[in-house]
Amino acid sequence: MMKLHIVLLEPEIPQNTGNIARSCVITGASLHLIKPMKFSISDREVKRAGLDYWNLLDLKVYEDYEEFCSKHEGRKIYYATTKTRRVYSDVNYGEEEEVYVMFGKESKGIPEEVLHENSDTAITIPMRQVEKARSLNLSNACAIVMYEVLKQWGFPGMRKGDL
Repeated sequence: MMKLHIVLLEPEIPQNTGNIARSCVITGASLHLIKPMKFSISDREVKRAGLDYWNLLDLKVYEDYEEFCSKHEGRKIYYATTKTRRVYSDVNYGEEEEVYVMFGKESKGIPEEVLHENSDTAITIPMRQVEKARSLNLSNACAIVMYEVLKQWGFPGMRKGDL
């Protein structure tokens, strides 16, 4: 059975995490949160953004990056960043039973040393270069990559409209 895992490294904005949690529920993805976080998942803003979906979420929380790595040793993890040339849609996720995609904190992304250690699985979403505009909103970036993986898998277990 195919499984998508969205991993947030040290998220900072509660509304983004709430939106991502909601997207995970509706797509069947698991959400992994790596501390430290700038908020508590019990915060009102996180709960509001995630609506009443929190009890439906497959959620795992880790004390730090090292704990996440030790619990997922040997797993292929894709690292979403603005600092690579490999486009997320050029990856063939269709051959994988489980896909982990990590996104970094809103202000700084994934640390450079982590990206250098994992450059073979770093991916990016192409963006125009606009002065003072660094990147997409985190929840939008997650949704873009999530749906590419699901598209390649044929949207398993997902309903489509009746029209």
